[in-house]
Amino acid sequence: MSNRFRHPLSAVALTVALTLPWVYTLATHGGHVEPGAPYSAFGTVAVAGLAVLGASFLLAWGAETAEKDVPRAFAIAVLAVLAVAPEYAVDALYAWEAGAMEGTQRGTDAANLAVANMTGANRILIGLGWSAIALFTVYRTKQSHDPAVRKREGFLRDTVSLDRDISTEITFLLAATAFAFFVPLSVESVAGGGPAGGIGLFDTAVLVGLYLLYIGIIIRGDVEEHEGQVGVPGYLQRLPRAGRVAVVLALFAYSGAMIYTAVHPFATGLETIGVENGIPEFFMIQWVAPLASESPELIVVAYLVNKARATAGFNALISSKLNQWTLLIGTLAVVYSIAAGHLGALPFDQKQVAEIWITAAQSLFALSILANFEISVREAVALLVLFVSQVAIEFVIIRTYTGATAETLSIDVLYAYTALYLVVGLWLFYRRRADLRTLLADTAITAQDAISPRGPHPEQAD
Repeated sequence: MSNRFRHPLSAVALTVALTLPWVYTLATHGGHVEPGAPYSAFGTVAVAGLAVLGASFLLAWGAETAEKDVPRAFAIAVLAVLAVAPEYAVDALYAWEAGAMEGTQRGTDAANLAVANMTGANRILIGLGWSAIALFTVYRTKQSHDPAVRKREGFLRDTVSLDRDISTEITFLLAATAFAFFVPLSVESVAGGGPAGGIGLFDTAVLVGLYLLYIGIIIRGDVEEHEGQVGVPGYLQRLPRAGRVAVVLALFAYSGAMIYTAVHPFATGLETIGVENGIPEFFMIQWVAPLASESPELIVVAYLVNKARATAGFNALISSKLNQWTLLIGTLAVVYSIAAGHLGALPFDQKQVAEIWITAAQSLFALSILANFEISVREAVALLVLFVSQVAIEFVIIRTYTGATAETLSIDVLYAYTALYLVVGLWLFYRRRADLRTLLADTAITAQDAISPRGPHPEQAD
């Protein structure tokens, strides 16, 4: 192959080309694209999906390049926010509709859909994201060495070791998870009667406050000595600082715009295809739409793992879970209140109470696995099997039963899995209580250094 096609900028050009059909679609159809205008549902999925794929690579390159100038944790946090921005947009749309139509059946349904979409996205991120990336990381060691993977004797005992610098992310995620169990108890009833829950402004203050505190800590961290980059990031990091910063901002802005505009039509197209094939709309909104909105991040993480950067990949996954479990939940009440024209709580029914509790319990279980900064193949398989089996059982229930019977059985399944996650998670935390103490101590040291630095740090050489 000619050397000019091996130049890093050729890769950038080819990746941008993947997004151009979507750019053309936006330019010619006023920025509002749904299946059938101008494509069929399948055409929309194809064109928007290519844009998401291309934008995900641009986003990853931007984040890797930024590691030369800002703390790696902060670069990854920015990547995570941009990658899950479409999920924010979808949930905000439902929360807005719930507030604007407060007191009506459609408003109640929209509020429940906002919670269902949010919990579905969070469970997909762990159940599919964390588990699949761990398994992919171990699988990749058959072709190339990854220092994060440790081979161990025994059935499915190989492990992926995580960077201990992510103790801050794990601790804040653990705090948000513990608080999430109390979110459904913040209000006693919703419009229309019956015990339920709601996401209120107190929840907003706590969860958003947690995330802002986290950002305040990591942004004060050191710019680490990073490993030498190759390919596109390596080329961009050799640019002068001013040019490098401009390129990073451009990559973040362009990829963020592509992801933000393309993911919703991508998800809508998938929903249309599913409904046309007899899959219930609520199931599509809870599971298929979040799967589409999480795709940019999963692509980015798979790219990092493929470069033997499993640690950076898991950092991105954990950071994304943290901002979804804090910012995403916390901002729903704000959007709802603005649309309703008064301060209020986003209401939801008993089914969504169970959805929040199982999501919090799954998060607790996943964090108990990471308490020792490792995840083994068997632990990844456990995460995957528990997630897939619960979704599969619910799917069978809604296809077999209707109305109140289906909802009652579905809630029973959710509570059963919640109990299972809690029992196993708490047992693991007990077994790894020494690791947990170390994790909390490391976080306390990091926070203390951020608040009262022990001394000036040398400037990073350009």
